Amino acid sequence: MNIRYLLKVLGYFSWATAPLMLPALIVSFYYKEGQAALALLFSAVVSILVGSFLYRMGRGAPNRFYQRETLGVVALAWILVAGLGALPFIFSGVLGPVDAYFECMSGFTTTGSSVFGLSHFQHTPKAIMFWRAFTHWVGGMGIIVLFLAVLPYLGVGGKQLFKSESPGPDPRELTPRIRDTAAILYTIYLGLTILEIAALMFAGMNWFDATCHTFATLSGGGFSTRFNSVGEFKSPVIDVIVIFFMICGATNFALYYSMLKGNWKALFMDTEWRAYIFILLTATLLVTLNLCGWFGAGVVRADGPVKTYDNPLEALRYAGFQVASMMTTTGFTTDDFDRWPDLSRELLITVMFIGGCAGSTSGGIKVIRIMMLLKMVYWRLEKSFRTRTVRVLRIAGEPVEEGVQQNVYGFVVLYLGWAILGTFVMTALGLPLLSAFTSVAATLNTTGPGLEKVGASMNFAEIPALGKLFLSLSMVLGRLELFSVLVLFVPGFWKKE
Repeated sequence: MNIRYLLKVLGYFSWATAPLMLPALIVSFYYKEGQAALALLFSAVVSILVGSFLYRMGRGAPNRFYQRETLGVVALAWILVAGLGALPFIFSGVLGPVDAYFECMSGFTTTGSSVFGLSHFQHTPKAIMFWRAFTHWVGGMGIIVLFLAVLPYLGVGGKQLFKSESPGPDPRELTPRIRDTAAILYTIYLGLTILEIAALMFAGMNWFDATCHTFATLSGGGFSTRFNSVGEFKSPVIDVIVIFFMICGATNFALYYSMLKGNWKALFMDTEWRAYIFILLTATLLVTLNLCGWFGAGVVRADGPVKTYDNPLEALRYAGFQVASMMTTTGFTTDDFDRWPDLSRELLITVMFIGGCAGSTSGGIKVIRIMMLLKMVYWRLEKSFRTRTVRVLRIAGEPVEEGVQQNVYGFVVLYLGWAILGTFVMTALGLPLLSAFTSVAATLNTTGPGLEKVGASMNFAEIPALGKLFLSLSMVLGRLELFSVLVLFVPGFWKKE
């Protein structure tokens, strides 16, 4: 492990964090928020100083950048940038250190779990609220991808960095040069951002709400500027716009590039995207029927009667929004789904774990892995009675290598194992079982809200500090899909060879 060179590269990332605060600083000037402006300026200065210190620590180190250094940079860069990004919350007096780190990690990893209560929404400066939303936008496509797009001196190891951060089992390189690929991805991302801001403003939002909600929508984040999330606007038109762009954000961005190159059928020819839409529509239908009370809604829970709807169109509106929000791991809400029947809540948790497409901004296991896992399990069952049968696993007509299949098995085992371990940890810290499980599920899948004490109408403020730090780790594990972070805890990873 070339630790000194790793520190040098981390210094670059620390430097690059400072200019990210510029848009929020401009907002502070626009709204004449002096305290917020000072908080952002101080935070930028600290980021530069930390970067200078790390650079000096690594100055003169051998320019060797292999797989170990790549994994170390990816994991540690997210942890470092989240810490620096927490400074505006601390310096402005909005949050304490642990809460600020939790909130910022939730922002950059596009989780959306929050410690913000009603008073925060009423008194937090708009510039800090903008920074909170902007962390979503930056983290949605990936801070590594962003820095690869704009920092030419990160060319060394760029390919490994891109693959280590990209979600899904097979990140596609759109061009031979990784920097060009990163630039294309962010160009598409920026184009969708402009379109959604315009659509939301046309639907009645002011520019500030429209911009912040766009950042949270396309990134799959879920931070809102309103206490009751998107539901506070009480607008079916806004609901439909947000649903559309949430689905866009959870679609593989490589498909957009193919469409821009002239292959307009790319989206509908993609096997994973068709499966993603099928699951989304099926879950929406089942939740709608359940909310109408047509089946599975007759149980009265200990905390009161479940909520159902007499109007099927109203049920469809809320079901469609919430299923899309949970499957794309965005986490916006238009209703308190914790009051819904148990079947609807179970379906929401299920689609949360499934997530969106590989190469998108969404979290979760990813549809492509679910497809591969189901096929692999089926072939294993078939082989038990057809011992001589040899099957080649194919997705979209392309064979899947044995190594990729093994990675999928390992990933799912680690994913579910962490969910179980995390539930034990959070239960030990005093949370009820369902709250403990869904707090880990919501952060690991980078979704945001869970159930009961961390439900749609609640927040994470009452969780102990140790629990918030553990859930912050779950967030970055979910965003980087476990392997890039868990290797840091393997002693042999740090040894020199």
